[in-house]
Amino acid sequence: MSKNHVLLEEIASKLRVDIVKMIFEAQSGHPGGSLSAIDLMTALYCKIMKHDPEHPDWPERDRFILSKGHAAPALYALLAHCGYFPHEKLSTLRKMGSPLQGHPEKNKLSGVEASTGSLGQGISIGIGMALAGKLDQKSYQVYVLVGDGEVNEGQVWEAALFAGNRQLDNLTVILDNNGYQLDGSLKEILPMDPLGDKWRSFGWNVIEINGHLMGEILSAFEKARGSKGKPTMIIAKTVKGKGVSFMENNNEFHGMAPTKEQFSQAMKELEHA
Repeated sequence: MSKNHVLLEEIASKLRVDIVKMIFEAQSGHPGGSLSAIDLMTALYCKIMKHDPEHPDWPERDRFILSKGHAAPALYALLAHCGYFPHEKLSTLRKMGSPLQGHPEKNKLSGVEASTGSLGQGISIGIGMALAGKLDQKSYQVYVLVGDGEVNEGQVWEAALFAGNRQLDNLTVILDNNGYQLDGSLKEILPMDPLGDKWRSFGWNVIEINGHLMGEILSAFEKARGSKGKPTMIIAKTVKGKGVSFMENNNEFHGMAPTKEQFSQAMKELEHA
């Protein structure tokens, strides 16, 4: 394993601590999907994307859209780590007057590219940014993170058809494929397999990976950047609640904060990982 991989894994581990801490302090939030996505997002912000906290509106920056907006704690932890705002502000999650609300708000927090939370809209927003990049002859990339339940939305498939038709090779969508949504598992509610074949049939370059292995994650993003003539869908198989034993694959923690005792156990596991 390379030093880069180890460093990114160490960052992701620290961010998991931040995620659980801020949700515990708020006694509100979505730990499961934040923990499943954090490895993917860490690779993007700490290795792959061009971005500058000192100049958040830099025209040449790569864009990231958290379409599954309820995983906002993961985004906030990363933005603080990268220097978009002081780390101490994480403790204000979901508090009155805080810019760190339950879903990201573009006009309230530096580094947020789009206000999200209404599931299904993120890819369409990303398409607009990708099209603008093509028209303006910019080299930036657009990344959109979506969730399992979200791909039940019809708007996702309309957007997929459009992006494939327009050959938006500056657009990469990442599916946090942890197998669950709010009310249960995908298998119980609306199975989506074969996912890869569906996206390929819409004209997308499809890459399937383990969403917790840094080597596979980085390789997938590099392949996506090198793809020509097609947008890319990265289907990342993940574990909901990854890193906290009692949260892993436990859909009760889709949107539930840990108790004091659970928080103590989670910290022991995460800080000694």
